[in-house]
Amino acid sequence: MPHAKLTIDLPEHIWIGDLSATHPELVFQVVTSIVGKDTGIGLIRLTATDPLPIITDIQARDDIDSLELLWKHDDEALLQIQTSNPLPLLPIWRAGVPLKMPFDIQNGQATWNVTTSADRLSSLRTHLDDLGIGFTIEHIRDIDASQADRLLTDRQQEVLATAAEEGYYQAPRESTLGDVADTLGIANATCSDVLHRAEGHIIHWFIKEHMEV
Repeated sequence: MPHAKLTIDLPEHIWIGDLSATHPELVFQVVTSIVGKDTGIGLIRLTATDPLPIITDIQARDDIDSLELLWKHDDEALLQIQTSNPLPLLPIWRAGVPLKMPFDIQNGQATWNVTTSADRLSSLRTHLDDLGIGFTIEHIRDIDASQADRLLTDRQQEVLATAAEEGYYQAPRESTLGDVADTLGIANATCSDVLHRAEGHIIHWFIKEHMEV
């Protein structure tokens, strides 16, 4: 199952594409959204030096049906916006692809992370093309059941699984490092070294897959 990161070029004839391109310093973070054929509702965090003029500008757009200011503090504001032109998210809706939230929009571009089947990812690309929305695929990585086999050695998997079964990772811990080592019949130092290496591989993989900017 592929995980893909895409950069989407937002059309300038929609409000968020125009505003983000005109004011490249603005950051719109789409916290969550609901989209249908003719309408879209989004919870959007706006970061700007002074959000109020931007909010006024959004309200004046023809494709904005309603805007509610939920809160504002200094350079941030949280808005609930309903639009009659949910064009940027239509390809996601039509392809049936889950989109990881939140995602950012800045300088006329959105950054999307999706994990779906190869067929649905292909469908998403088709719908983007059909709607004339430009995009760049930054990377596609395959995630499957053999991920652990590539990530950890057999020995690391064995020691990590034993530690988990013994309650070593519970809070509070139900076993000590010595308990895990005794169960495996190995020295404490060996157990500690194998666990440390396994944990390091998992942490680096997680950051690369889920926290990469």
